[in-house]
Amino acid sequence: MQTRRDSPLISRGLQGAALRYFLAVVRTGSLSDAAVQLNVTPSAVSRQVATLEELLDVPLFERRPRGMVPSAAGELLAAHVRRGELEADRVVSDIQGLRGLRRGRVRIGSSAGFALEFLPRVIAEFHGRYPGLQFNLQTASPAAVGTLVVHGEVDLGLTYSRSAEQDLHVLHRQNAPVMAIMRPDHPLAHHATVTLAQMHGYPIALPGPENTVRQLFDIGCSERSLVFQPVLSSNQFETLTNFVLHGGGLSISGELTVRGRLERGELRAAQIRDPGMRSRSVELQTLAGRTLPESVATFAEFLRERLPPATASDHLARRT
Repeated sequence: MQTRRDSPLISRGLQGAALRYFLAVVRTGSLSDAAVQLNVTPSAVSRQVATLEELLDVPLFERRPRGMVPSAAGELLAAHVRRGELEADRVVSDIQGLRGLRRGRVRIGSSAGFALEFLPRVIAEFHGRYPGLQFNLQTASPAAVGTLVVHGEVDLGLTYSRSAEQDLHVLHRQNAPVMAIMRPDHPLAHHATVTLAQMHGYPIALPGPENTVRQLFDIGCSERSLVFQPVLSSNQFETLTNFVLHGGGLSISGELTVRGRLERGELRAAQIRDPGMRSRSVELQTLAGRTLPESVATFAEFLRERLPPATASDHLARRT
């Protein structure tokens, strides 16, 4: 005779409203916020969570003064629920895909720089081929992009990374050196590469310290005992770019962020060749172990083909 906690009974209990309510609490961090999201009362959410905890005989959350944080068991259950949701989305998408990518949705998370021009251009080109597909693009810090992927809130992540992360599968990785950007009439504009020492003395605008390109820049300057006093600091890349375009001086960036402006001749870019300026990568990420819907997989391959930078000879040709 089976007891209440036998595996088949537990598995049947891990279904329906209880899991939806549980995952809402994981995402929002509180019973009240989850209740607002679900349009139910907080007591209804609390009962569903309590039912799951009784069924599994383990606490699923740590109750803290500022909210609820999943326990180790809660994290495992949340991962199970997210994968179930993603698999259901994939099945629906694949059924729709039987008609040939006429419908579908692609959710992308990216660092802010990619969302300025590179991703909108790629999405517009892809949409021209498959007009029935819809896209949602969220921007976040590089580390937070990976979290969005792991939590199933986006299908693909395009971000900068300096180390491997658990639960992420990297579909594509390429080196992302730090570039000095400038107007075509800047004294350094004819250089394909520059050093930090060559940049020193020119007015410069820098991104905030949370930015990965700024972090590498600061490390390189510290190792060479160079101190830059930026004319402008901002966490908005367009602000830094406009400073450069209006003759303010230099700034720093990744190649993908400014690729469109380089191709149009609005800016010049020179790779900073000091050691350490190449120690980050661009990664196209998805959730490890997940089978992507056909629409997402097709777009991921389309995007991957457009990620590699132009060759050095191409850059030099555009300078002449």
